[in-house]
Amino acid sequence: MPFRTDYDYSTEENIQFMHRIVKLMMQHKITPTPINYAVFYEYTASYNDNLKAAVDQLIAEKNPFDMETGLALYKKHICHAALVSFDKINQDIQRIIDQTEKSVNETQQKASEASDSFEKKSIRLENITNLEELKTVLSEIAGETKSLIDTSDHFKSQLEVANKEMEQLRKELSKVKEAATVDALTGLLNRGTFDETLTNLLEESSDKDICLTLLDLDHFKQVNDKFGHLIGDNVLKFTASLLKKYSEKHHYVARYGGEELAIIMPDTSLSVAQDIAEKIRTSLQNSRLKRKNSNESIGTITLSIGIATRKQNDTIESFILRADQALYKAKETGRNKVICEWAMDAISHC
Repeated sequence: MPFRTDYDYSTEENIQFMHRIVKLMMQHKITPTPINYAVFYEYTASYNDNLKAAVDQLIAEKNPFDMETGLALYKKHICHAALVSFDKINQDIQRIIDQTEKSVNETQQKASEASDSFEKKSIRLENITNLEELKTVLSEIAGETKSLIDTSDHFKSQLEVANKEMEQLRKELSKVKEAATVDALTGLLNRGTFDETLTNLLEESSDKDICLTLLDLDHFKQVNDKFGHLIGDNVLKFTASLLKKYSEKHHYVARYGGEELAIIMPDTSLSVAQDIAEKIRTSLQNSRLKRKNSNESIGTITLSIGIATRKQNDTIESFILRADQALYKAKETGRNKVICEWAMDAISHC
């Protein structure tokens, strides 16, 4: 597996981990980003001896644990398996290519030998003077023809095997790529893919319309506290499904972190972005979510949403900051609303 998915701790144990992780990160003044949390989850769960040793050394030496340090640990000790998977797939692909090339060369060699032999026998046939010699030559031709057919069949069989192996490798490669780009809980793009996508879009063209929409579940902690983290996860997954439902095909929908989601909207006007955001907000507000086992109502779940439009000299940091400020204003002025960056001063709805 490219990433660990076999965490077998219960919800209660994971909650205990969360408290220990947060306490540990606060103790050492470590910013609680999703990547740092993943690092310290592995550290606390004692799944990863090499990671634990590296973190222990950092703590013992009182080295600063900044964003770059956390990312380096994450890439080296958590994402390393993905790199191993890619390497193995590349090796398997090269093996299949080498085997196929060998089979092609062998088949060509036998076909060339058969061609030479048939040419010689053609000359012999022209000079045959008796029936026995004719029978001998025809028998040799039949044997060589059968051998050539067998070689062709063997080559065809090898190609079929290679094709099946390549199809399996394509599936494995697809899984590795998906695990590297997708958030496991929601099925949305993960934060790393979000950052990479937004950066690439900003670099492509300085005059392309791009809207960035940040969405945050209101009072989500209360949902987790009252109903448990399993219900909270289901609420998050349901909300993610609404984003995918109402976003356009060329949009990029991501889990930005925790209960915060995001939609990158290239080639999208502000009015269209507002309309999509409002549909998502209204749909979630009007949903009547219930617990499956008891039919107990979870209550009204709402979203606060901030939208920013791309400016000519935007960096990823400046763009996200403006969308985040709009989101904060939506939270600050009552929640359950959509606010655009230009409307922040007026504290009005989009």
